[in-house]
Amino acid sequence: MNEAHSRLVVFDCDGTLVDSQFGILNAMRAAWAAHGLDNAPDIAAVRRIVGLPLLEAITRLHPAGAAMDHDALAGFYKEAFFLQRQDPAHEEPLFPGTRDVLEALHQHGFLLAVATGKSRRGLVATLDRHGLLGLFAVLKTADDGPGKPNPDILMDAMTELGVAPQDTVMIGDTVFDILMARQAGAYALGVDWGYHDPAELHAAGAHASIAAFGELIPWLNALWRGGNA
Repeated sequence: MNEAHSRLVVFDCDGTLVDSQFGILNAMRAAWAAHGLDNAPDIAAVRRIVGLPLLEAITRLHPAGAAMDHDALAGFYKEAFFLQRQDPAHEEPLFPGTRDVLEALHQHGFLLAVATGKSRRGLVATLDRHGLLGLFAVLKTADDGPGKPNPDILMDAMTELGVAPQDTVMIGDTVFDILMARQAGAYALGVDWGYHDPAELHAAGAHASIAAFGELIPWLNALWRGGNA
């Protein structure tokens, strides 16, 4: 077996592979309006909760609300985002270099996975829209277990693919990604272009961070000497 086959590279989605912040913001604002609230969250608040399970994210954004309010807002959010996705003009652009790096890693035999707070339906729709779905061996979503930073979905991905934690890297843009990776015993790599400040990622325990996707393969090769990427 090619040595790369024993290496697993796991990506977060929102803020790491795709820039979805404005779609998330618009859906949150639509949810607030549908529930009759006039204090819709701003972009800074939304960036802080990207990556969390939806109900937890909404609870943080509307701490004064009751559980029934949070449930209603979650329903309105899902509806709003679904409607957005049906619009041909809806965009969740890939960050620069994403496609080239994913294809190179896949070509050289690295196992690729996603661990995200998105729903499976949302993740599949995003990856399929960009023609990336077939590159990933495993998709782990909010439908598969506790949300980040709980490490269960990452550990499940490693178990399903038979890869040890020391042969796994989790790549993400939020402290939730970094904490999940560290708790799972995997390497944690931050990205500088996402929704949390790089200094926060390092404070949360990131082993390193990269400023552009073009730095990823050299970093992996330095981590796993003898790789073929």
